[in-house]
Amino acid sequence: MSANFPTLRLHYRDGVVAARDGVVVSFFMPHDHKIVAQACWRALESYVRAIPPQSLNWYGADDGDVLELDEDGWEVIRKRMVDQPSRLAWYVSLSDLDGGTGGYQFEYHSWRIQHPLRAGSSTAMSFTFPTEFLLDQGPQRMRALVLELARELPFHFGYASFALVSRQGSWTAGDWKVLDEYFARYLGVDLPDVDSIGIQALGAHWLTFLGPPLLDRMGGFEALRQALPFPEVSFLPMEQERLLVTLSEWPDAIDVEKAPIPPQYRALACFLKPFMYKPEEDDGIGNYLDRWRRRLCP
Repeated sequence: MSANFPTLRLHYRDGVVAARDGVVVSFFMPHDHKIVAQACWRALESYVRAIPPQSLNWYGADDGDVLELDEDGWEVIRKRMVDQPSRLAWYVSLSDLDGGTGGYQFEYHSWRIQHPLRAGSSTAMSFTFPTEFLLDQGPQRMRALVLELARELPFHFGYASFALVSRQGSWTAGDWKVLDEYFARYLGVDLPDVDSIGIQALGAHWLTFLGPPLLDRMGGFEALRQALPFPEVSFLPMEQERLLVTLSEWPDAIDVEKAPIPPQYRALACFLKPFMYKPEEDDGIGNYLDRWRRRLCP
């Protein structure tokens, strides 16, 4: 596969970009904030080193306002992520633009663990990049960067994918007719949602990360190897019984007007189907996301 990505844009009514094409990297960890905070902070530091200077300029304040991410703002974020104040949930949102999106964003959500573990507890974080970053870096350097972000994280599931990047789900404020047109054609586009997914999965992606306890429930590395006997697929065992599955050289927008769904994407989607996250609340947005996540293996 070569680099051939569509230009995707959703706009607010005033013309500001609500969502755009890019790459999302997300990780989901069945652990409390106090266990993962240091590793997540180091991953954020790696992300900041990798992207162009001043790519992150705004952060969400506790009162809902958006403030400039200067040195004082970074200290607020460090305290929020590292000092571990006593609370029921932790939340960090960093972005490049105030109001719109240019492609660089970071989100961190951590909910106090509840036992037995279920949706509504655990930790999730995501990093996004504009498509131009991927094209400039190339797939091998991009994959190496994603591995660096993942290296210390005790994830049970994670992924990197071509995506429709938006701030905190603001794609919902865009033109739904345009969104439906995109999704009828580009089945490889992810709709990022930094949410608690318990110990479930979120479908097949360009890079799919699996770890305990989810990987154990699936039958381990050998079960995946048997389910994905394709020359395009590679497996990289990682420390702490984790695994990276790479489905193709580049992320794939899966333009069905030009080619069918790659068989390795469909095979992994079907393999993961019994382990897929299902929203607890029956609402319109949740159902829309759930249907989209299952599109490669309905």
